Amino acid sequence: MTSTTPQIPIGSGFKASSTAEDVVQGIDLHGKNILVTGGYSGLGAETVRVLLKAGAHVFVPARDVARAKKATVGAGADAAIVEYMDLGKHETVAAYAAAFLARDIPLHVLINSAGIMNLPTLQKDSRGFELQFATNHLGHFQLTLLLKPALVKANGARVVSVSSFGHTFDTVHLDDVNFEHREYNGVSAYAQSKAANVLFALELDKRWQNEGIRAFSLHPGIIVDTGLAKHTSAEMLKSFGAVDAEGKTIHDPELFQFKNVHEGAATQVFAGVHPKLNGLGGAYLENSEITYTVGHAELKKPNGGAAPHALDHDLAKKLFDLSDKWVFGN
Repeated sequence: MTSTTPQIPIGSGFKASSTAEDVVQGIDLHGKNILVTGGYSGLGAETVRVLLKAGAHVFVPARDVARAKKATVGAGADAAIVEYMDLGKHETVAAYAAAFLARDIPLHVLINSAGIMNLPTLQKDSRGFELQFATNHLGHFQLTLLLKPALVKANGARVVSVSSFGHTFDTVHLDDVNFEHREYNGVSAYAQSKAANVLFALELDKRWQNEGIRAFSLHPGIIVDTGLAKHTSAEMLKSFGAVDAEGKTIHDPELFQFKNVHEGAATQVFAGVHPKLNGLGGAYLENSEITYTVGHAELKKPNGGAAPHALDHDLAKKLFDLSDKWVFGN
């Protein structure tokens, strides 16, 4: 029998159409250091824009530094700090973390927002791990653990793991994360990596909360116009109801959470900075709220909710321990 924690909504007052600016309204982030991976495109860029506007000091690790500097909002002292890092290359993650720690400053919020999706063919990183799992999970796992001293220094930090409703489509196959003994499928690989995001936040919160660090995972909504879905076919998008018969993006936040970028960034901003989550952790969020757990019969549509397999404490512990071994050799 698996052990899971109930998902209990808190009555946040927000809804599917709430924007990131709605969520941060009235919150002063001056003096707060926040790091956002993927902070120069899509939801990450909107997240960075809103956090900067609220006064935060924002760091953006980027694979393409020139592009990131053009995309991030702000100027002079108010600009995001953009430096090189590639989540798919573990040596660059280690170098970035070391440089950040050398600043000797607290890290109040780490938002792990970067990701790749539905790669059509099996690709692997330099260590031999399937690239979606390596980038979406292992890269963030490595970065988060290396940045722990800065998170502890904040005396009350949050780690935000941006997952997806796609986590409901498959679990983490610990015995075959690299598709060596099963046929590769891009959707399944993405689902595995997104389930790993939820499990990571669940276990991280359990292990680190006594040191003042809480963790959350979330589904931002279905946002087609971010570039993340570039490997997703028009037929698949139509099957989800995300585009109409003519291929035009559908915007209806209340219908399966079809959102724009402003609405899509809301939940990760909420998870990172909103005081209504003070004292809480380990939860999976949607629409700037702790969402419910869905049954297997309900996992056929992108209608939200957390899948039981992603809230399995036993699986979360095993994944954390194996990730530690794969990344650090522990």
